[in-house]
Amino acid sequence: MLHQPMKTSQKQTNKQTNKQTNKQSRGSSSCRFLDVLAARKDPAGLSGEVLIDGAPQPPNFKCLSGYVVQDDVVMGTLTVRENFSFSAALRLPSSISQKEKEEKVNRLIQELGLTKVADSKVGTQLIRGISGGERKRTNIGMELIIDPSVLFLDEPTTGLDASTANSVLLLLKRMASHGRTIILSIHQPRYAIYRLFDSLTLLPSKVGLKLHFPGYTCEPHNNPADFFLDVINGDSTAVAFSSADKDDADAVSTSRRGIEDNLVQEYRSSSHYKQTKAELERIVMGKETSSRPPSRTITYNTGFFTQFRWVLKRTFRNLMLNPQTSIAQVAVTLFLALVVGAIFFDVQDDRSGLQNRFGALFFITVNQCFSSVSSAELFITERKLFIHEYISGYYRVSVYFLTKILSDIITLRTIPAIIFSCVAYFMIGFKATVDAFFTFMVSVALVAYTATSMTMAISADQSVVAIANIFMTITFVFMMIFAGLLVNLPSIASWLAWLKYFSIPRYGLAALQINEFVGLRICDDRNITVRPPGLICTGEEYLEDQGVDYSPWGLWQNHVALATMTVCFLSIAYLKLRFIKKFT
Repeated sequence: MLHQPMKTSQKQTNKQTNKQTNKQSRGSSSCRFLDVLAARKDPAGLSGEVLIDGAPQPPNFKCLSGYVVQDDVVMGTLTVRENFSFSAALRLPSSISQKEKEEKVNRLIQELGLTKVADSKVGTQLIRGISGGERKRTNIGMELIIDPSVLFLDEPTTGLDASTANSVLLLLKRMASHGRTIILSIHQPRYAIYRLFDSLTLLPSKVGLKLHFPGYTCEPHNNPADFFLDVINGDSTAVAFSSADKDDADAVSTSRRGIEDNLVQEYRSSSHYKQTKAELERIVMGKETSSRPPSRTITYNTGFFTQFRWVLKRTFRNLMLNPQTSIAQVAVTLFLALVVGAIFFDVQDDRSGLQNRFGALFFITVNQCFSSVSSAELFITERKLFIHEYISGYYRVSVYFLTKILSDIITLRTIPAIIFSCVAYFMIGFKATVDAFFTFMVSVALVAYTATSMTMAISADQSVVAIANIFMTITFVFMMIFAGLLVNLPSIASWLAWLKYFSIPRYGLAALQINEFVGLRICDDRNITVRPPGLICTGEEYLEDQGVDYSPWGLWQNHVALATMTVCFLSIAYLKLRFIKKFT
């Protein structure tokens, strides 16, 4: 079987039971080829087709086969059993009872040798978990839940020591001997691992995707896998030792290109090449060839509400078990509320109290905006997990998006907003009425929702948190300029005044000002015969000076604007998440 460069290649493969194929590579060629076979590579730019037992690969093949990615993609805050149960609940048909799913999970735990750590958390950077080998077996078990006939693995020994890597490959060998096809890529395996493979394909990245027939003699104590790659990559030492018996001095100084051409030519003249070519011609005989790229379809074994229930349950559990995002968020909010309350404690009804009130409201509004920057990690940190589970048919994009929104808004935005309001409002001494307090709380929460949704819209298609933070910080700084404190909004030039309508802090600050200043008297002007110019004695006069409409609609129009912006930003975030590149 000859593989030309991928963009113009015609790729045919037969699924052979009890065969385990190894793509040995020093680059990413094998990973790309593995993605093509597993139907997880973007079909754009590809030609040809992948056949399974002579039949075309089904459009939903990626949902029927198992694929273990190189990096761990399991929820670290959950136990091994909980991760398996999640996979079983979403990937097994609804016709299978819950009891049968639990029995399958228990049987799989036993087969993978995970009984002792079944109820232990997988582990995160902050939570100590299971060992590397046990994590890898957990990743394999997530795919074995559906009992796939073909299992793909992308460098399963990455990050494992020699002993652990050997135990993982022995596990895969046992599965292959029981009728399952195992196709994997691996990097520089030791001989104990190399001898386990039934079929070997060498794909060195330096010479492209071409099959080679080495034709050189391996030394008795040399690792065959390393020797093969040394030869086809043009390593002079390997060529020199192998060519010594041929008494060919020119072979030592042969260029890498010459070695490649020689190896390819020897392969084309070998009997293996002729047999493979004849078999491919027999398979494609009478089949219509299509120049259109293969379709990619994702099928689901469960309905929307089942997916929503399980993903929401996992999301909340992950949130509660992650102290960095749950306890820390509440603790920081409480600390800031105490600090703000202490600085602006018990404001008075005078000119200094007017300034302090306005300063406190501005700080509270801006704090809610910048606190939402933490939601930038919502989609970025779980990007690999989301893409893998979505492509494998765990759940729909809408399910994942809704659960993330609910968990973040309810837990990390609403609860902190309530805590902050309850502490800071009464310490500062704002208007002591029930209506004013709840209007204050709703306004603070709406600012947090809108700022969070804008953060999600910016970061949904980003892959680096730092870059997303830069974009969000710049945006919030410009919005803060048009909030009403740093510049008097009525005095802004008309050709720039329209920017204030895109300022989240402006709407939040205006709502809080109206709620606090309407009805406020800061001086008694009833006995003043001649009122000095610029003297402000009521909150309404101050709002007029700031250009704030303090009518009943003037208050609620700010809430409507924030709610509208929230919906628009969330729609943008969903569309970005829906159409981001999910194939390699």
